[in-house]
Amino acid sequence: MIRIDVLTLFPDMCEGVFGTSILGKAREKGIASLNTVNFRDFSGNKHNSVDDTPYGGGGGMVLKPDPIFAAVEHVLAQSSAGGEQGEHGNTEAVKPRIILMCPQGRTYNQQIAEELAQEQHLIFICGHYEGYDERIREHLVTDELSIGDYVLTGGELPALTVIDSVVRLQPGALGNETSAISDSFSTGLLEYPHYTRPAEFRGWKVPDMLLSGHHANIVEWRREQALQRTLERRPDLLETAELTAKDKQTLKRLQEQASLEQK
Repeated sequence: MIRIDVLTLFPDMCEGVFGTSILGKAREKGIASLNTVNFRDFSGNKHNSVDDTPYGGGGGMVLKPDPIFAAVEHVLAQSSAGGEQGEHGNTEAVKPRIILMCPQGRTYNQQIAEELAQEQHLIFICGHYEGYDERIREHLVTDELSIGDYVLTGGELPALTVIDSVVRLQPGALGNETSAISDSFSTGLLEYPHYTRPAEFRGWKVPDMLLSGHHANIVEWRREQALQRTLERRPDLLETAELTAKDKQTLKRLQEQASLEQK
């Protein structure tokens, strides 16, 4: 089981998502432990304030280090008291990944999702206001992640995006265990197109190949479709995708076809 703790000023934002769909089922099955911690509870002052004006002046407010550190230490103490198991079944301290969601972090992708899915404990820190005290970055977190080059009002939505992509990779989280394997980006390519019943809808027919019942040919067709879709929509992915000699031949043919169609 993977344990995930989210430090946030708005636990309700996360709890609503944790109780539904794939995340809710994973929680019920004991596949993932999804918890929220309101770090305002660790403010240590009578006003319960967790932010202050920045040294040196400037607009906005900055999250203070003390409530964040105290909240993380509380989670670590809980984890230790719970006696989480190591990979060989023995009870041992599990070192969590402590993740700061911020626009300055490395851009999140499927490879990072697969990496994080191997961990036993993840802690997400969701901020608001102008930013974080730099000492949180320097002395507490292990990772900084961004879901894109834009700024949101807080880190909850980005954290939930990462959590969803990580939990769905846990064994038993999806009804079909092969679904995650064939997802876009998991193979380095965009996913091939899908069809279901009816075989014809408003004059639009399912490709004959998918109705042929010839499994090997269908696999080959899907691979070619994935290559073509990636070539058309995300050619940059082809630079790092693991391609076979046959894939390269197919791509060359597809590129030649596209060149002829443009003339």
